[in-house]
Amino acid sequence: MPAGPLTTEAGAPVADNQHSQVAGVGGPVLIQDQHLIEKLAHFNRERVPERVVHARGAGAYGTFTVTADVTPYTRAAFLSEIGKETEVFLRFSTVAGNLGAADAVRDPRGFALKFYTEEGNYDLVGNNTPIFFIKDAIKFPDFIHTQKRDPYTGSQEPDNVWDFWGLSPESTHQVTWLFGDRGIPASYRHMNGYGSHTFQWTNAAGEAFWVKYHFKTDQGIRNLTAEEAAVLAGQDPDSHQRDLRVSIENGDFPSWTVQAQIMPVADAPTYRFNPFDLTKVWPHADYPPIEIGRLELNRNPRNVFAEVEQSIFSPHHFVPGIGPSPDNMLQGRLFAYGDAHRYRVGINADQLPVNRPHATEARTHGRDGHAYDGRHGGAKNYEPNSFGGPAQTDQPLWAATTVSGVTGDHPAPSHAEDDDYGQAGTLYRLMSEDEKERLIANLAGSIAQVSRDDIAERAIENFRRADEDYGKRLHAAVQALRG
Repeated sequence: MPAGPLTTEAGAPVADNQHSQVAGVGGPVLIQDQHLIEKLAHFNRERVPERVVHARGAGAYGTFTVTADVTPYTRAAFLSEIGKETEVFLRFSTVAGNLGAADAVRDPRGFALKFYTEEGNYDLVGNNTPIFFIKDAIKFPDFIHTQKRDPYTGSQEPDNVWDFWGLSPESTHQVTWLFGDRGIPASYRHMNGYGSHTFQWTNAAGEAFWVKYHFKTDQGIRNLTAEEAAVLAGQDPDSHQRDLRVSIENGDFPSWTVQAQIMPVADAPTYRFNPFDLTKVWPHADYPPIEIGRLELNRNPRNVFAEVEQSIFSPHHFVPGIGPSPDNMLQGRLFAYGDAHRYRVGINADQLPVNRPHATEARTHGRDGHAYDGRHGGAKNYEPNSFGGPAQTDQPLWAATTVSGVTGDHPAPSHAEDDDYGQAGTLYRLMSEDEKERLIANLAGSIAQVSRDDIAERAIENFRRADEDYGKRLHAAVQALRG
């Protein structure tokens, strides 16, 4: 901001910013004090509501660079040639904590990435885990209610957390991941990111493929033990946000190698489990990840509120050549995220500097609403019209998918290995003995806090079904803590 006299929002100079206008010495304050009234009114309104989930976050700008030819799989312009660079903005976050919560806690991390492509913004809204707790969006509000503050106690309650997880066996895989060594990353730089969902790629010939994204940290994986995290959270609640900012300030730019697993569309109906189930991974032996690019963060936001808190990410922001899959969780998020931002930031949130397209421009017929800046001038606000306004392209962004059957509340299609426990058991058996001991200790310390035996026993039974040794050791550890 240039030096000069302090002014009001309207540009008038401010004579006194230290004292309110009053009716005589020691008298009451005057409502005619424009600067005072404006200053207090602005202060009362200068925060937008925090996110319902992922409230606590940090972000940075950077570059995505293509390192492999993926044109046989997608016609997305930003992926069209090796060496092509696209500006990005990445927001990291915790899930359950409020805006002022500590960074070093056991919680999944959001990994929300905005590509400012020449065909519009592409938002990839993922996590630092390749899986999630549930597989259908209709359960999402219930799940989040169990992770947030209880309406009576005002605190997160172990009873709520474990009651829901115990009654939702599909969560067993993600809970095993969360309470394992990767449950508390040492920093945002030292963790992987994942698109988590299955997405569709479509090439220039109209052929479709299913794809999963992986972002492998080039800094190496580093995590905190529960004891280390408790100390750090108390000493420096802003630890992860500070680490990201300082590393970029010092020129130590964090980066990730970007990979994709690609499945031919024809494989999906007969694959051994539902490939659109968010609680499962695709084994690398079946679909080996291939490197497609490199992501680097190299510029900090100038204003955290304007660029991190007001940033919005919507999974429905696709570009030509990329689209959704029949993943039930993804389908629900296509609506929920955009709707949340329209409520939280406003109907014109997409046109804030951090959110609007950077490599092209938005040409819509939307007008008015909160913070509308009149950018369309007097142009017509309907389509079709006879005055040269923007018109439809008649070119679908992604390939059509075949659907059939009777509408209703159907379960997912049946596959041979669609159980809720198998991959959790596999993950447990892949761990070293030390990793298993820490996992059991973390889980037992949490489950032992519940007030009812039936809630604890039901939760433990899910882990026993994943692996007998897993359940047996967890039961013994919980019993030892509960006495």
